[in-house]
Amino acid sequence: MVKVETKMLILSRILFYGGVFLIIIGAVIMYNPHVFSWFGKLPGDIRIENPKLSFYMPITSMLILSVAFSLGTYLLARIFGR
Repeated sequence: MVKVETKMLILSRILFYGGVFLIIIGAVIMYNPHVFSWFGKLPGDIRIENPKLSFYMPITSMLILSVAFSLGTYLLARIFGR
């Protein structure tokens, strides 16, 4: 059985590196907004605009995010030996 201290150490590392990653992504978006300008304008993203209605459903963009997050959690599980 794994000690509680070891689990807390692993959790603290995940939270720390996740925060660093979010800060880096935020800085990239803040100083270079054109880097992610393609996101939300992919083929498969549904956009309907009328004078009375505006509807947007980013299906393809959300699929890409889902795959990226799934791959990230898989890699974290492999790295931390779970």
